[in-house]
Amino acid sequence: MTGIKKVFGTNLKYYRKKRQLSQEQLAERLNITPKHLSTIETGVTFVSAKLLEEITNKLLVSASALFYSADDVSKDDSLYSTIDKIINEHFSKAREEIKKEIGCINK
Repeated sequence: MTGIKKVFGTNLKYYRKKRQLSQEQLAERLNITPKHLSTIETGVTFVSAKLLEEITNKLLVSASALFYSADDVSKDDSLYSTIDKIINEHFSKAREEIKKEIGCINK
């Protein structure tokens, strides 16, 4: 079994690359050094709760997705893509309905 630090680091690297960010770019956004990010991605060190929260915010990924094994990441990513699509569709419909209602009120 692979250690949690290694699984986390592998998933972090996966999502960083998916967002087309270099280690330098993500490190800058997280206010850490590229070397620190490298040690996290290789499983040498682990993140604090505060840094975990920053990572999820910057990469737009759930914390739980960063802890899945490599096989589960693709399943999780697909599930989150589906959820995001449904949310966006409902949000767009709701926004249009609100615009119509506001338009009727202002007339």
